[in-house]
Amino acid sequence: LGEDDMNTLTVRNFALLRDRAGRDQEQIQTDATSALALFAELIDRHGTEDPRGHCKVAINDVMVDWDAPLNEGDTVLLFPPVAGG
Repeated sequence: LGEDDMNTLTVRNFALLRDRAGRDQEQIQTDATSALALFAELIDRHGTEDPRGHCKVAINDVMVDWDAPLNEGDTVLLFPPVAGG
């Protein structure tokens, strides 16, 4: 894939995901076309296990499914599972 196939996205990490990434926000260039593909790429990048089954994702402040498409300039928010009682 060439440079034209890359999107620049802002990723915001929360709680456990922020701790693993070492930052609460990062701007990345990616060829990922869905939220799930981006999440897999970030798991590889940050060397963490995949908790996706319990995570939530939002694009541009709207909660979406993992198969939601990504577009240039999107802000992707990743929320890990929340413990509590």
